[in-house]
Amino acid sequence: MKFSTYFNDWLYGQDGYYTKYRTIGKGGDFYTAVSTSKFFGGSIGNKAISTIQSGFLPSDTTIVEVGAHHGYLLADMIEFIYTLQPQLLDTLTFAIVERFPHLQEQQKKYFKESFGDAVKLIHYNNISEIKLDSAFIVANEIFDAFEAELVYTTQEGIRKNVVVTNHQLGFEPCDDLFLNAICDKYGIRQGEIALGYETFAQNLAQNIKKFEFITFDYGEKYPRNDFSTRIYYKHKVFPLFQEELNLNELFGKSDITYDVNFMHLIDSFNQAKIKNVSYQTQLKALVEFGIITLLEILKEKAGESAYLREVQKVKTLLEPTGMGDRFKVAIFRKESHA
Repeated sequence: MKFSTYFNDWLYGQDGYYTKYRTIGKGGDFYTAVSTSKFFGGSIGNKAISTIQSGFLPSDTTIVEVGAHHGYLLADMIEFIYTLQPQLLDTLTFAIVERFPHLQEQQKKYFKESFGDAVKLIHYNNISEIKLDSAFIVANEIFDAFEAELVYTTQEGIRKNVVVTNHQLGFEPCDDLFLNAICDKYGIRQGEIALGYETFAQNLAQNIKKFEFITFDYGEKYPRNDFSTRIYYKHKVFPLFQEELNLNELFGKSDITYDVNFMHLIDSFNQAKIKNVSYQTQLKALVEFGIITLLEILKEKAGESAYLREVQKVKTLLEPTGMGDRFKVAIFRKESHA
């Protein structure tokens, strides 16, 4: 089978990794910025406030998270919006795009526990269900989970793509027009080619008249020309092509991911007439979103010890050796006339 089908089945198939509720953080397979500190969501909430205050989005816009897992990120955003601009909770609507019913139930339960009836949460099964005049959309680590093909160019210049038979990886000549076009466009000799970025961007553009879209993921603006596909299992990392790696044992029980080619993502959004207004490291983005100011407010309100505890967590988000440089943030905007 194609590698993209194998990848999709691994994560989203009948017994796929994401079809079951997964713990993130110390007890799970991997860490995310959300599991590290509430101030990650808090700074994005602050960014949403500034986008509204600048006049780009109205105060009755919808704040949407795509692929929310437990719902922590959106909940953290709401908590900080309430602290900083409580009146906005009277006008804003909150929504999550989530394909799995069991995760929707977890999210509803968490929101009920966190906010009672103060916050109304809307669920969409996919982007194409959304019909909005405006939205502030956030997605944390979703594009590294889009199915992908793996391509490889031999020393003789023959381009091949990976196929999977009984959990064994093999190569066959690449005759796919889309893959060949992407390889030629970005100079990819070896690596991942994501499928579905173009459709995702088109769906956003068609269904929401005006929006700001912010996404966090690890990757670079240019292809690495190497395979980055890797498997996370109980906080251990296994490169896909590691010798003697038993894919059969790990299939569906671990997370599989790869580095995002942000240039491909940005071009996909541009094709849908969605403008890329910013691309930078997570460190720069979170500082711009006001994370340092939020920590100062915590110090003022809750004291030195609470402040120092949170600073240690936030350091992981910002440190160049941690998530600060490895993770990138792309911000996109679509005007209503586009």
